[in-house]
Amino acid sequence: MPTATNPAIVKRALKVSAIVGTVLCAINHSDAMLAGEMTSKRWIQCALTYLVPYLVSTYSSLAALRDVETRKTETG
Repeated sequence: MPTATNPAIVKRALKVSAIVGTVLCAINHSDAMLAGEMTSKRWIQCALTYLVPYLVSTYSSLAALRDVETRKTETG
């Protein structure tokens, strides 16, 4: 049974997080970044912007792999 620490799942989730997190962080905070007005609160929000896609990707990968395993055992 795959786990959230599986290297392939972690690698995929990091890639998704890097792309989606960067886009969302730029959309939500680019004005403050360009003005040099990033507060600690904004940096925390930016970090969470990367965390959410990582968690969603990890969950999605695990759910898909478990679904495949369930189908294999059902069809025998």
